[in-house]
This record gives sequence, structure tokens and C-alpha cells, in this order.
Amino acid sequence: MAKPKSIIFSVLAASLAGFLFGFDTIVISGADRPIQELWNTSDLFHGTFIMSMALWGTVVGALLGGIPCDKLGRRTTLFWIGLLYLLSALGSALATDPYFFSFARFIGGLGVGASSVAVPIYISEITPADKRGGLVASYQFNIVFGILVAYISNYLIGLYIDESAWRWMVGVEVVPAAIYSLLVLGIPDSPRWLALKKNDDEGARKILKQLNPTENIEELLSQIKTSVNKASKDVFFSKKFSFPILLAFLIAFFNQVSGINFVLYYAPRIFEQAGLAATEVLGASVPIGIVNLLFTMLGMYLIDKLGRRVLMYYGSFGYIVSLSGVSWGFYSGAEAGVVVFFVSAFIASHAIGQGAVIWTFISEIFPNSVRDYGMSLGSGTHWICAAIITLITPTVLGAFSGGTIFAFFAGMMVLQLLFVWKMMPETKNKTLEELEQELLPDDAKFKVTE
Repeated sequence: MAKPKSIIFSVLAASLAGFLFGFDTIVISGADRPIQELWNTSDLFHGTFIMSMALWGTVVGALLGGIPCDKLGRRTTLFWIGLLYLLSALGSALATDPYFFSFARFIGGLGVGASSVAVPIYISEITPADKRGGLVASYQFNIVFGILVAYISNYLIGLYIDESAWRWMVGVEVVPAAIYSLLVLGIPDSPRWLALKKNDDEGARKILKQLNPTENIEELLSQIKTSVNKASKDVFFSKKFSFPILLAFLIAFFNQVSGINFVLYYAPRIFEQAGLAATEVLGASVPIGIVNLLFTMLGMYLIDKLGRRVLMYYGSFGYIVSLSGVSWGFYSGAEAGVVVFFVSAFIASHAIGQGAVIWTFISEIFPNSVRDYGMSLGSGTHWICAAIITLITPTVLGAFSGGTIFAFFAGMMVLQLLFVWKMMPETKNKTLEELEQELLPDDAKFKVTE
């Protein structure tokens, strides 16, 4: 077992997987058109293999990511995630045909999907209740920081390199992937995983004292052990866990039908359709990354102060207004700058709402014994929706106007607002064990021994 480090080091090292997540997800936007022109692929082939293959890898990684987290531990899983990113970057840069490129992107997608399971679980399990929201949200911060760096990297590489620019765009990810893999070797395992899977109470106690020195460690460890003994992952899909499962499914579903991946993956095409010159579309994507970063930082600051539910209210109202504005911009034939403005407002709404909340919320609402599998379900739902949207986008952009597409997304966000109002519980400032007591039916709750 690695020597325990400070909570800040552990959170920062683990959350760097989010940087790779964001960078890997968005870097393909700069290579989108050059690759399609190079290999002369149809819109359907391009959407199915080139653009969405990483997302199908992400679906697999998310759905299966709970298994290595459960069997090997959070720390070991995080290390292998770094290697997947590294192999994907090398393979994508050196690809000689669209099939090899798609396979390399699929490998990177496995890393993205697994990280969206492992990192929120790990951070939620090592952090105190009153700081958990902001610290888990550091994963989202790194995602959007990676997105911003990818936009800037694509822009700069596009300026100074010609025919092979797209290879440098996707290949430069090798550097942060190697750094992350080395850093994660220095973090401790989750104390809850040690107590649950290894029966290593002494190791769990040592890490809890190191990372949460102000808490009553013996009481917390007792609650962890008792809650684990009460529940069983063998009955995950049962009435016992039906409410957390429904919450995880819905928040992940609404995250994607907001249109966020549609915009992030295809921002250059959207701006081009709105009338922006082809030479300016990559530059116009950079403000999206900046807005995303700034409002994610604001969301991180507010999530433990105002709570998850309040931020989702802010984000939902912002979604409805901004998406309606984008739709109006396309229908009215407004200048491209108007569309860029409303798209940026949409990104701000996402960053302070769904972006800041989703991974924190899903990692909180499941009991200790099934958190791995609950996180996989929520993350898998998120990525299945993302993959479908990304796959059909080239075809949809050719068949429908931007106004129609964004009006649909706005309508879906009205439904999200109803979900937040009627169903979503508040989870701030509560231990994971306290949330288990609140969200499970009475006959599934554990009794804390005095």
C-alpha cells in the first residue's frame, strides 16, 4: 500500500484523469474535417467510426469500470486508465487508415469511461462531507481545463502545421498521460475500499486519520463496516436501490439531451453553419473553453455552499434561455456572433449546473457496497446517450436546421427542471452513510451501533 499523502495531493493526482478525459474528448474536433477529407469517408461512416468510436469505448469503459474498481481497487484502476490514454494517443497519431484510427480512439474511450467511474468514487470516499462536493467537482474542473487546453492546442497546431496537423493534435496527449500515470502511483487506496474488500481496518483507519483528521474516525469506520454488512451488490437491480438508480439514470440522461456533447464535439461545424468563416471557427471555439473553465470554478466554489439542487436550478433555467437563444439565432438569421454568444451562455449554464453536479451527485447517492456498480450505471447511461448523439450528429446537421435542433434541446431542459423540482434530493454536508440512511427504504437501512 502506498504511503498516505495529503488529501490535496491525492485529489489533484486522481482528478488529473479528468484533464485527460476533457482533452481526449475535444481534441478530435480539430481533426474532424481533415480526417474526413483525407480518407474520403461518408457522413455516416465518419460519424459512426471516426467521431463516435471513442464514445462507444467510453460506454464499455463506464459500464465495466465498476468491476476493476471493486476487484483491484480504485488506485490500481486509476493507474491503468493512464496507460489506456497513452496508448490511444500514440495509436491515433500514427494511424494509417480510418479503422486503425477508430480502434485507437476506442482504447482512449475505455480510459474516459473508466475514469468517469473511478475518479468520483475515489474522491468521494477519501474526502470529508463538508468538502466533498467541491473536491469531487475538481474532476469536472480538470475536464473543462482539458477541453480548454485541447481547443487552444488545436488552434495553435493548426496555425503552424499544415498537412500533418491533425496527427500532432491527437498525439500530444502522450505527455499529460505519462505525467498522470506517474503521479497516481503516489496516492493511497480508498479507506472504504480497504475496509470493504480487504478487511484491512488498520489500513483504512490509518488513511482516514491522515486524510480526515478532524472526524471521529472510530465512529466513521464503524458506520462504514455496518453499512457494508447490511447491503449486498448481488441485488443491485432491486426495489431496495430503485430510487438511487432512477436518480442516477435521469441526471445522466438529462446531461446529454442538453446537447452538451453535440456542441463540444461539433462546435466548428455549428459556427460554420451559423455563418462564421471557415478560417475563424477554431478560434471561435476557444471562448467556449474559457467560459467553461470560469463557470466550472464558480460551480466548484458554490456546490458545498448552496448545494447540488440549487446549482441544478440555476443550470436548468440557464439552459432553457440560452438554448432558446441559439435556436432563435438560427431561425432569424442573426449574425454568427449572436450564436457564439448564446452557445457560450449555454456552456456557462452547463458548467455551473450539470457540469459541477453530475459526478459528485452520482458518487454520493449509492451505498458503500454498490457504489462501484451505481457509478457505472450512471456513467454508462451518460455515455450511451453521448455516443448516440455524436454518431447521428453529422446526419442530423445535414437534415435539420440549427434552430430545430436547439429548440429540441431547450424542450428537454424544461423536463430537467421538473426533475430537479419534483425528485432531486439535496446531498450537501452529509456523510455517505447518512445519505444511505435517507435514500434507501426503511427495511434496507442499516442500524448504526453505538
